[in-house]
Amino acid sequence: MKTIRRLLLLVSVGFLVLVAVLDAWGYFTLGTLEPVANAVRRADANRVVMVFGATGSVGDGLLKAAIEDPDVRTVYVVTRRSSSRIDDGVASGKVEMRLHEDFTDYRDLADVLGEVSTVLWGLGVSSLQVDDATYTRIQVDFPMAFVNAWLSARKSGAMSFHYVTGIGTDGNAHWARQKKRAERELAALAQNSDLRTYSYRAGFIRPTTERASTVDYVLAALLRPGSLVITSTDLGHAMLEISARTGELPNGTLIDAADSIAYAKAYRDHAKRLAN
Repeated sequence: MKTIRRLLLLVSVGFLVLVAVLDAWGYFTLGTLEPVANAVRRADANRVVMVFGATGSVGDGLLKAAIEDPDVRTVYVVTRRSSSRIDDGVASGKVEMRLHEDFTDYRDLADVLGEVSTVLWGLGVSSLQVDDATYTRIQVDFPMAFVNAWLSARKSGAMSFHYVTGIGTDGNAHWARQKKRAERELAALAQNSDLRTYSYRAGFIRPTTERASTVDYVLAALLRPGSLVITSTDLGHAMLEISARTGELPNGTLIDAADSIAYAKAYRDHAKRLAN
């Protein structure tokens, strides 16, 4: 029994040391972008939003942000199944659910792609859940196929594509190489068009209050000093804020965890100014 207690103590101490190291790293290295004060904003930038992965813990928050944004007129949710938030959004009249199976073929969305101005891409999978080929198909082939279809349907106007990658994307693991490849190739597709692509190298993304567990809140508290945690809803706020800021960030910009936090704050500050 004493041995078990010692082992648990060692594991706990090791975990806290790891968290402290991560926080120190985040505090001293993250946050390379700073939102411009009094930024030029494009009123129609987020008029029509499309959300992918809305039934997942990240996508649920992105959808919540889009639904609650007063500048968003319509939200298209592309999904294989529904959720309570999707159902509520549909009932409100702001959300249209498009049931979709093949994420390499978007011909069934041809009637709406031309009007979409902002895409929040939360669709993804853990590399621990699938083999390498399947991971590449989901993380690279799916978004590449969509952006190709979108560019064919929408030739001009506000267009921004927001893709969640994650801290560690600069690494050498298969998942990191594939996400980095997606970041690079998505940006290349957007060259010489009105589209801007952004990749979010987020740390811990805490689910919405409706989904978050006690463990999620504890992890969020531990990682907050290093700017390594953001809620999924605030990540959506950051994406919408960046879309609205005309020309502030160039195509292909990589946005780290602290950057996302800063743009989410700018989003909230703008909303407060409008309310006063």
